[in-house]
Amino acid sequence: MDIANLFSVKEKVVLITGGAKGLGLMISTGFVLAGAKVYISSRDAAACTAACASLNALPPSPTTPLGTAIPLPADLSLLPSVHRLAATLTSLEPAGLHILINNSGATWGEPFDTYPDAAWTKLLTINLQRVFSLTQALTPLMEKAAAASRTEGGVVADPSRVIHIGSIDGLRVPGMATFAYSASKAGLHQLSRHLATELGPRGITSNVLACGPFPSKMMAATLRDHGEAIVRGNPMGRVGRAEDVAGACIWLGSRAGAWVNGATVRVDGGASLVGVEMGGRGEAKL
Repeated sequence: MDIANLFSVKEKVVLITGGAKGLGLMISTGFVLAGAKVYISSRDAAACTAACASLNALPPSPTTPLGTAIPLPADLSLLPSVHRLAATLTSLEPAGLHILINNSGATWGEPFDTYPDAAWTKLLTINLQRVFSLTQALTPLMEKAAAASRTEGGVVADPSRVIHIGSIDGLRVPGMATFAYSASKAGLHQLSRHLATELGPRGITSNVLACGPFPSKMMAATLRDHGEAIVRGNPMGRVGRAEDVAGACIWLGSRAGAWVNGATVRVDGGASLVGVEMGGRGEAKL
């Protein structure tokens, strides 16, 4: 057992959607500091460029050379953009993609009586349908990376990984009126399990992180209005930090996580195990 490299993702090729802001940037930072080659994709090209410039300027750790961050903007709500992204990444990384992190997403909060049909179309497309589309488009590239570690006996020693960023709101009834969001995340959790059985034989694992509250643009209004209640209701007495979500992703992407497939990992401090205390079910359009 190679303990020294058990949690290493050094020199692995990683694509992180929505990796320029919020939770995605936390994950991107962790992988760059861990020595990975990280492609950051979102529809905000300027944000992708700025995030990569900031990440590439980080001071390296004493033990691990700094990785690299490369902007690869794309509007992932559009299927042609998904296919262009896959084609571009294939041309840039012909040897394969080791880790795909499906993080891009959106939310919409509005009272039940006025909750719009457009919210369902937007959120189910971005949070669920395009996750499938992108994973499907990049599967050949992930198969190629996995094949490089196949032993003479046919066993893939280092599978490629798909890591989906889900939510505890897909596990429980949330305290806010975010109907399409919670349904889309519950669907994402099931999709991850289904992909685990489909892609496992191809040398690719699929797992989902059911994340609790983290400081991000998506959570800003909720934390502003209900932050004290959220902290008070969490067994750990706080919200998530960058190290929490980055560490979970690095674990799943390293040799330590190679035998984990089809799992839903709660990264929430235990919040989903206790009652929701939000002070009402009002509007929170995010």
